[in-house]
Amino acid sequence: MQRSVSRQPLRFSTQTLLLQLSVVLLVVLLSAAVHAWLTYDRVGSDAENQALTLARTVASDPEVRANVQGISAQPGTPPASALLAGPLQASAEAARTRTGALFVVITDETGIRLAHPDPQRLGEKVSTDPSEALSGQEVTTRNTGTLGPSAGAKVPVYAPGTTTVVGEVSVGYSMETVGQTVARDIGPVALTAAGALLAGVLGSFLLRRRLQRLTLGLEPEEISTLVHDQVAVLQGVDDGVIGVSADGRVSVFNAAAQRLLGLPDLSGTPWEEAPVPEQLKALTRPGSARQGSGGQEAGTSPGAEALELVAGGRVLVANARKALHRREDLGWVVMLRDRTELQQLTRQLDAVGTMSTALRAQRHEFANQLHTLAGFLGIGQHQEARDYLARLAATGPLKFPVDQAELLQDPYLQAFVGAKGVEADERGVALRIGPETLVRGHVTEAQDVTTVLGNLIDNAVNAAVAGSSTDRWVELEVLDEPGDDGGTLHVVVADSGDGLAEGTDPEGVFAEGFTTSSGALSRNTRAGGGQGFGLALARQLARRRGGDVKVLERGSRGGPGAVFMATLPHTTAGNPAAKILGEGGKDGNG
Repeated sequence: MQRSVSRQPLRFSTQTLLLQLSVVLLVVLLSAAVHAWLTYDRVGSDAENQALTLARTVASDPEVRANVQGISAQPGTPPASALLAGPLQASAEAARTRTGALFVVITDETGIRLAHPDPQRLGEKVSTDPSEALSGQEVTTRNTGTLGPSAGAKVPVYAPGTTTVVGEVSVGYSMETVGQTVARDIGPVALTAAGALLAGVLGSFLLRRRLQRLTLGLEPEEISTLVHDQVAVLQGVDDGVIGVSADGRVSVFNAAAQRLLGLPDLSGTPWEEAPVPEQLKALTRPGSARQGSGGQEAGTSPGAEALELVAGGRVLVANARKALHRREDLGWVVMLRDRTELQQLTRQLDAVGTMSTALRAQRHEFANQLHTLAGFLGIGQHQEARDYLARLAATGPLKFPVDQAELLQDPYLQAFVGAKGVEADERGVALRIGPETLVRGHVTEAQDVTTVLGNLIDNAVNAAVAGSSTDRWVELEVLDEPGDDGGTLHVVVADSGDGLAEGTDPEGVFAEGFTTSSGALSRNTRAGGGQGFGLALARQLARRRGGDVKVLERGSRGGPGAVFMATLPHTTAGNPAAKILGEGGKDGNG
């Protein structure tokens, strides 16, 4: 059984090499052939001119003219022996021998040879047509006669003192001699052609290697497939992908990266000049601790430490990896993932967990209170029971460790601040509500309010714990401002900490990495651990809504500490009763 063997097609680089070699060889051979032909034609023309000059010289010799006229005037033609011994033969042979011509032939007016290098040809008619020369014209010719191929000339012989043509002189130089001259001249041409061919072959091999290096050894079909796959993948994923080439330019900046960073396509921009966060540039610098290990394919190392940063109101996780292909450095690949929703859900879950813990504690307290009340009633101490109920009514049903919590009318704010009060109390910090607090509406954007208010309270509690004052407290004031398209919530948070460190820029505390976990507000390098993003995220969210978060007071060592204020537009809905009362008061004052 005969087995068919499928032949693998030649690689594109090999096909290109063979095509280049064929073109180089064709060009060299064609150039050499044209040069050889031009050389041959030039040498042949020189031989014709030389023959014409010699023929004119012989034909203008007075003795030759007189002898040809004398023979032409005689009836018939002298015998060959007489011609061989005659003066014309001697003159022709002398000229031929002196100039190296192939032949010098003299004829009469009918074309009969009167002188010829071959004595046996004397008295015979010439083998080529002498009519043009006998009619008085000078001609150059290339033909084959009795002596072989030649380049020559024919010149008429005139009778002395007249213009009557009495014969012709035909001179020729052997084309074999011309060929030898061409062969002698063509040697350098051949060497030049060989050198050009060698240079072309070498250049083709170098071009092939460069082509393989530029295409990474891929075939055109593979490159086309990769381009389609790259477009499909880069534009279809939600993760941002930034490619930085080995020469330091942005080579890939997909749509997800543009959306996450809020930037246009930066392809072709120098990476160090690109308007991206500095933390991303630091990832691609040598020695970065968050760089993944390189590999055969570009990607994100599973073990690479992630960098968290805030950009465009989003919490992003970024990491970078060196891209290598067969040990060739292709640059860097920076991956961006959006963790904004996850961060918000995490904070909401933390808030819910905090409130759940507080509610469990209150449930336990309620159970104790009910048991106490049941005990009074069981033993008949009705007056004590009434007094106990009066005390409970005065303190409220929920006893959060927050001073003046009753100033917060919104149930959501009451529960959230109360839960934060429980957390602060566990750390030895008293959370209290400032006397200027007034909230008449109810919170409509609980997610943003939770994030901003929670971050500010947590930041203040951390500052109070780290401060040098023995009286640790955090004071919160909340005021809502009604509006037609939603009220604005104003939040002021103060603490007993040591305030901003000496020389700290108030705007710098809103950069990623500032934290109060290890002292007064200072730079924390463990940004990847989830700390140092509270103030930055709070400001980003507030500004996204048209508000802001800023430092009102820097504070001083020993307390009171820094004072922060947040403005959150369109986060509350007005109290209808308060609005009616306001309109009535306006009418009454009118």
